[in-house]
Amino acid sequence: MSTAPEPEPRAPRPALVFDDPLDQQTSDDTDRGWGDRPEGDSAADLKRFLDEKPPHHL
Repeated sequence: MSTAPEPEPRAPRPALVFDDPLDQQTSDDTDRGWGDRPEGDSAADLKRFLDEKPPHHL
């Protein structure tokens, strides 16, 4: 007599959330999401300016 293997317990499904998605903050809502760097000193600001300056502004 063979016995059938017991099924493995299934992981619970994530609950459906019906909240308003516009109430949640996204990365675009922050300065970091727009590519701003963390606060630094004036030397870091100058380095950033020189790194991001277009070639025709030499």
